Amino acid sequence: MIWRQIRGIDRKGLRALLAALGLFGGSAHAETLQDALVKAYQANPQLNASRAQQRATDENVPQALAGYRPQIIASLSAGLQSVRNVLPDNTLQSAGLKPWQIGVTVNQVLFNGFKTSNSVRVAEFQVQSGREALRNTGQGVLLDAVTAYMNVIANQALVETQRSNVAFLQETLGIARKRLAAGDVTPTDTAQAEARLSRGRADLNAAEVALQVSRALYAQVIGSAPGQLAPAQTVDRFIPGGREDIVARAIRENPAVLAATYDVDVATTTISVAESSLLPQLSVQGNVNRQADSDPFLSVKRADQASVTGQLTVPIYDGGTAASQTRQAKELAGQSRLVLEQIRNQAQTAAISAFVTNEGAKIALAAAQSEVEAAGVALAGVRREAQAGQRTTLDVLNSQQDLIAARARLIGAQRDRVIASYSLLSAVGKLDVRTLGLNTPDYLPEVHYHQVRDAWHGVRTPSGR
Repeated sequence: MIWRQIRGIDRKGLRALLAALGLFGGSAHAETLQDALVKAYQANPQLNASRAQQRATDENVPQALAGYRPQIIASLSAGLQSVRNVLPDNTLQSAGLKPWQIGVTVNQVLFNGFKTSNSVRVAEFQVQSGREALRNTGQGVLLDAVTAYMNVIANQALVETQRSNVAFLQETLGIARKRLAAGDVTPTDTAQAEARLSRGRADLNAAEVALQVSRALYAQVIGSAPGQLAPAQTVDRFIPGGREDIVARAIRENPAVLAATYDVDVATTTISVAESSLLPQLSVQGNVNRQADSDPFLSVKRADQASVTGQLTVPIYDGGTAASQTRQAKELAGQSRLVLEQIRNQAQTAAISAFVTNEGAKIALAAAQSEVEAAGVALAGVRREAQAGQRTTLDVLNSQQDLIAARARLIGAQRDRVIASYSLLSAVGKLDVRTLGLNTPDYLPEVHYHQVRDAWHGVRTPSGR
């Protein structure tokens, strides 16, 4: 079918174009889009940084849970002391002392206005929000990888197209010069062919520059320089239903929307944390202490003490700090609700835009294929007519230019078609390892969360750092 659609192009140039587009049989060792996505998913710095940030967010939970646990402090003091006493009869007594003291204090909060329980809830919601933000970052990285991959393929095809154009123009110039020597054409025809050849070389240079830029961007996103790239397919099979279903899923399942939903929960629960400062606080403290003194003039050489003390504090007035913090938390909760509504609207708009763009890409691709087919037929006809003397060299050059422009639009349409399908999948929150079936383990942030949630001690991370 492709041969028929692009007929009129020389076989060598057509094979080069198809190979660059990934439409012609390539090497079995060519890198596929799936391979590139796996590399980006595993090694992209932006994504790995977001994973590290999420692991740090996980630590908010054990920090909040620490409020339920006792605080234990051990103390030890020792030193040297010189004593000199003057007795009533003016007799001097002096001694060198070595006093020391050791003790352990245990403090347990029994009630703090529900601050600990609400702080734990805030931390849990922060973890959930962070997971969705991480998922959103992952989608963005994968979409960037698709874009980088398709740009390299498209620019490779454009380079091949411009090379075939330069070869055609060189051939046309050679024919024009022969006909000029034979007196069949005027010097104007030769000058026109030379001008088009110079333009073709400039276009080839621009295409080669664009290819090098796209290769550099590919290395930045994927993590390695591109080699031979294999054909890329759309992901329409993963896209749900029609427009209404897509919009509904985007509002309900887009990770940005879900993250903002959890942010509302964080802000709402923070109000209760702020209000806890207005409530009574109850704690109990146990203390064990041993003190020794080597003063020979004292009758007590060592003292052991143990105590248990309960403390109840009721805030009466703190200058208005707690009240202000509560009002502030309420305003921030209102802001988070407005942000959620804004993000929902953005997700809806993005879903509609992605759907329309994807549908438009299908139409544009079909139109570009028809244009290339017609332009190829037109060029072949104009060349035959020029050989018969019914067309000028300029007519041939113009027809060739139309064909090159049509081929460039076809390359762009094929690139846009693939990117648009992935963009639509991203809009509904399904551009991930599981949906695409990538050959790599899925990063599961909950694994680290469960490793650190109930950790009572230890400064090493689960990875050993």
